[in-house]
Amino acid sequence: MEFEPLGIRNDVMEFDMFGLGVGDETIDIEHPIEEGESNQLMDPFDGIVSGRISGEVYGDMNLESYEGMEFESEEAAKAFYNLYARRVGFSTRISMSRRSRRDGAIIQRSFVCAREGFRVEKEKPGRDGGGARIKRPRAETRVGCKAMLVVKIQNSGRWVVSGFVKEHNHELVPPDKVHCLRSHRHVSGPAKLLIDTLQGAGIGPSGIMSALIKEYGGISSVGFTERDCRNYMRSSKQRTLGGDPQTLLDYLKQKHLENPSFFYAVQGDEDHCMSNIFWADPEARSNFIYFGDTVTFDTTYRSNRFRLPFAPFTGVNHHGQPVLFGCALLLNESEASFSWLFRTWLMAMCGKPPLSITTDHDRVIRLAVRQVFPEARHRFCKWHIFKECQEKLSHLLSEHFNFEAEFHKCVSFTESIEEFEACWFTLIDKYDLGENEWLQAIYVDRKQWVPVYLRDTFFAEISVMQRSDSMNSYFDGYVNASTTLQQFIKLYEKAVESRYEKEVKADYDTMHIGPALKTPSPMEKQAAEIYTRKLFIKFQEELVETLTFLATKVDDNEATTVFQVAKFGESHKSYLVHYNVREIKASCSCQMFEFSGLLCRHILTVFRVTNVLTLPPCYVLKRWTRNAKSGLMLEEQTCNLLNNCQESFNVRYKNLQLEALKYVDEGVKDEECYQVAMDALREAAHKVAIAKKTDGGVSNSSGTCKGESATQESHVNNPFEARQLG
Repeated sequence: MEFEPLGIRNDVMEFDMFGLGVGDETIDIEHPIEEGESNQLMDPFDGIVSGRISGEVYGDMNLESYEGMEFESEEAAKAFYNLYARRVGFSTRISMSRRSRRDGAIIQRSFVCAREGFRVEKEKPGRDGGGARIKRPRAETRVGCKAMLVVKIQNSGRWVVSGFVKEHNHELVPPDKVHCLRSHRHVSGPAKLLIDTLQGAGIGPSGIMSALIKEYGGISSVGFTERDCRNYMRSSKQRTLGGDPQTLLDYLKQKHLENPSFFYAVQGDEDHCMSNIFWADPEARSNFIYFGDTVTFDTTYRSNRFRLPFAPFTGVNHHGQPVLFGCALLLNESEASFSWLFRTWLMAMCGKPPLSITTDHDRVIRLAVRQVFPEARHRFCKWHIFKECQEKLSHLLSEHFNFEAEFHKCVSFTESIEEFEACWFTLIDKYDLGENEWLQAIYVDRKQWVPVYLRDTFFAEISVMQRSDSMNSYFDGYVNASTTLQQFIKLYEKAVESRYEKEVKADYDTMHIGPALKTPSPMEKQAAEIYTRKLFIKFQEELVETLTFLATKVDDNEATTVFQVAKFGESHKSYLVHYNVREIKASCSCQMFEFSGLLCRHILTVFRVTNVLTLPPCYVLKRWTRNAKSGLMLEEQTCNLLNNCQESFNVRYKNLQLEALKYVDEGVKDEECYQVAMDALREAAHKVAIAKKTDGGVSNSSGTCKGESATQESHVNNPFEARQLG
């Protein structure tokens, strides 16, 4: 037996079932059901005025209708017939109504078996005025069944049964399948609350249905199908968004038309409905070329209960500012959806995974990261866990005001694994928290969020207290808990524009506001010329601190010398620096360079006492330099921008970038195309070099560009819709 899916109704043909003539006092009202019209599931107890029906207790499941039976309201009659249908094994619907000509009030209702009548084939109007066949015809379910219940209102206000047909001309549904029938599929209030909770935790429809089946003791007791669950989740999410995701999709399509390098993709579920949306503009994709070594997947909306399920991919640029790598609108938060999103993002970012990725503390996201980025170091956001602490240990924090500060100090300021472990267990013993399940769980995950376990991996953090891993900085001041989808589209553009202006201002400051040197060191002067202004200031802090540090040689062999480095008067707090004299390479136990890409005061102290006067090239990461994004001098860029030249550096840069990306996209398809593209690019580079010498052009102080890392795309195989642009 075929069951009708929720949300789509078949066409029906109405008629006067009992041959009751239409007199002057009544008007027949038919209830056609149009293709695609949303269906409202019948609540068996919706609108019941009284608990009794003609003296019988309402809800007597063994009661069968008969002519003359009375109800206190039309709603009670409808609910009674639906409950009767559930017991017998068929679905119901309203077929026809009659209204009074005098006041328009309904005076007669007809409730029928859902398989009453026959389908009337319809054609959708075509563009030329002719008909167009429906692409996905519904399964035939109408078999002309005559079963029905007709009720009429009396002068007393009660409703009386004027007609009842019991017999059906089709097989009835057994009790264990009756929940599949449309009129008996009802998502109750408690079920909605559970769905909302599980959906908020990132569980998909299949997982939610499994939980509901377990909670209610069987699928038949749940009272609805997985399709109903999906429909409720979709409508709930749309209500939360305050708008239709199609609005965003139309915006993305228009952006693609304006610039073919604009990338977007849409995930469809098995019902061919929109699930998640991802997009990355050309600027975001080029940002990844330069700063994609570490990435943050920002799902702040989850913990802050944002109305908008918006999640950007962000990073850190050469000024230490947040930079965008793409955005996602998450309508479905299952593991499969996150896996799709990460793969799509990776495709837009030329298929090169980051060295490290930061996300919130979430089981579903962790599984997706392991699947898509198996080699990347996955870190949980420390600040997200601190927020969890406030929720999970609220009772403890209210009783012990010092605990939160001690917990924070234990996590953020311990400088070795041994120190952290000792501090952690001291804290656990002090507050008798050995049995706390949440603390046990985050301790098991400690290697993914406690800094001392992560300092051997690059995360582009230049300060212990830097809030870049709080993950919500890029759209601060633009997106908040009340932002709707329609508002977001405009705010998104403003945020991107504002961030670009801040980067241009930082470029200008780097070029035109020279930092004050604090030492006669050649290394400081060198760093001032290489690094951006903000990064130089951080480096300068480390360099100046070396004047208060002592380096004592504790071991010396042919390959490596070991120094113990400590601040004067604080020998109890020392660091070990291993230094290779021949290669001029050093490593420190604090691992600041590995974590941030800047040398620490301890290594700089060793360089000072061993007469290393300038920075070795291996310790200058291009991503922190003023020429991180281009071989051209930024002075020209800033000058052109400030003078508002029509042919500015930015315009030329983007034009050249888009042209180069064409070679990359076509060149990677096969070996022959690759070789042709490489030869063409080399020849172009040679001609540019000649032109620079001839015209006395601006010198390239940074050396190489990153053309080899240019973004490439391929088509997404998506059942709903996808665009891979560029």
